[in-house]
Amino acid sequence: MTAALLADVPAADLDRGERMVAMRSGEVGAVHSWELVTAVDGPGTRMTTFLTGCPLRCLYCQNPDTWRMRDGTEVRADDLVARIARYRPVFAATGGGITLSGGEPLMQPRFVAQVLRGAKELGVRTALDTSGFLGTAATDEMLDDVDLVLLDVKSGDEETYRRVTGRSLQPTLDFGDRLAARGTEVWVRFVLVPGLTDADENVENVARIVERWPNVSRVEVLPFHQMGREKWERLGASYDLADVTPPSPELVARVREQFEVHGLTTYVG
Repeated sequence: MTAALLADVPAADLDRGERMVAMRSGEVGAVHSWELVTAVDGPGTRMTTFLTGCPLRCLYCQNPDTWRMRDGTEVRADDLVARIARYRPVFAATGGGITLSGGEPLMQPRFVAQVLRGAKELGVRTALDTSGFLGTAATDEMLDDVDLVLLDVKSGDEETYRRVTGRSLQPTLDFGDRLAARGTEVWVRFVLVPGLTDADENVENVARIVERWPNVSRVEVLPFHQMGREKWERLGASYDLADVTPPSPELVARVREQFEVHGLTTYVG
């Protein structure tokens, strides 16, 4: 069955071969969940949609149940756009919109591109929450439909980044540079974990990276917490941060000051 014909078949009714065709074309994606939130994941009230699949294995991940794409529910891009349309009055009243998160949304770039295009055709503002590790998967056409990128800069040095994620920092830097060249608005997110990401030098390195991006309108310092621990335990995964406590107010203040010295506006998430 061709992709055009597949568009008329509910995602749940596709056989395995048809499902593969539909997912490769972006007609269908793997979605973990969605929720309406205010003042989180972008301005205003957001319909934050969590996609499954992620190449990173962050030690502090709150959603390890989104790591594997096969654990998601298959959803048609058109159906997700139709759901977005229901909330247009809310978005218009609050200055909100749709945020695609994960997992890592750029694991499913064609699906993401279709949803973003549909949202923009509805006049809904869009945000992409990403580590930037798969930034090369985002085409210029996709980024034309993105109003805001929530870019996770998890560390300022390669050794700490690899310890946190199991991957390399450079792709995130390359994606950040690309967004800066385009002038796409960015909110940088930095998770503050005592004993892992809180070293003066590491924070200073993040600040030096971010200050070279004039399109960054804010840095969100996100204090570590244990809210995701239960999910790790349910999955039978080893959780290395079980004994780590949240950062003190003094530590959060110190880190914010380090960013602000570089002329960056900070918020605590």
